[in-house]
Amino acid sequence: MAKKRRLRKILYHVFTLCFGFVMVYPLIWIIMSSFRESAEILRDSVRLFPKVWTLENYIDGWKGFGDGGYTFGTYFWNTFVICVVGTVGAVISSTMVGYGFARIHFPGKGIWFICMMLTMMLPGQVLSIPQYILFNKLGWVGSNLPLIVPAFFGQGFFIFLTMQFIQGIPYELDEAARIDGCSRYSTFVHIILPLIKPAVITTTIFSFYWKWDDYFGQLLYLVKPKSYTVSVALKLFADPESLGDTGPMFAMAALSMLPVLIIFLFFQKYLVEGISTTGLKG
Repeated sequence: MAKKRRLRKILYHVFTLCFGFVMVYPLIWIIMSSFRESAEILRDSVRLFPKVWTLENYIDGWKGFGDGGYTFGTYFWNTFVICVVGTVGAVISSTMVGYGFARIHFPGKGIWFICMMLTMMLPGQVLSIPQYILFNKLGWVGSNLPLIVPAFFGQGFFIFLTMQFIQGIPYELDEAARIDGCSRYSTFVHIILPLIKPAVITTTIFSFYWKWDDYFGQLLYLVKPKSYTVSVALKLFADPESLGDTGPMFAMAALSMLPVLIIFLFFQKYLVEGISTTGLKG
């Protein structure tokens, strides 16, 4: 029996390692290709490790492209501004709205909750045309505002996630805070907010990820090269009508994955906790 268990464990770990390698192979291939010459990538794309290691792709890629004089540092900065400001807005607004749905009784609460849930069922592509018309009339097209301002009005998924967490917190804590003289705002900030830390961190991570990967919205609203983000700049590297170059494109793609990997490695514990729980334990 002991030998069978040991054999099962060995087979399980071997299968897991093989499956994991298949999953991360594209990521490893991109990183390895960033150290290869462009001609070698196109000529021998199956090879994983480069014949000749070079850093020229990172140097050339960071310089950017075209005659605008904008380096990839500009594109990274634009992306960070959109992601950070938009994430802050999404976290603040979504947690406050979630608290309102979970703890405050007001007229039409059920109708507004249904409307909020319906926003989660509509594909983003359906809303792109009316949103573009609205932002164009406001004169926001060509700026970061269409990518940042909507986040300050809450997002359905984050509101629902926060509401589920708050509903798992005993209501007696709110009553005790009210007896001590706390207002709604004080109760939310000092009592509720510290207890929904996993939900807040989960909202932060997902919001940052989604905005970092939002190629369609950034391509739709950003029309000037100085306001381009990393996603749009990487697409221009691969565009046959522009001065595309395979090696620098993979180098900048590898760099663009660093913020996402760093955030995941440091906050994966809270991410798993935020997804797997809906309130206080025990």
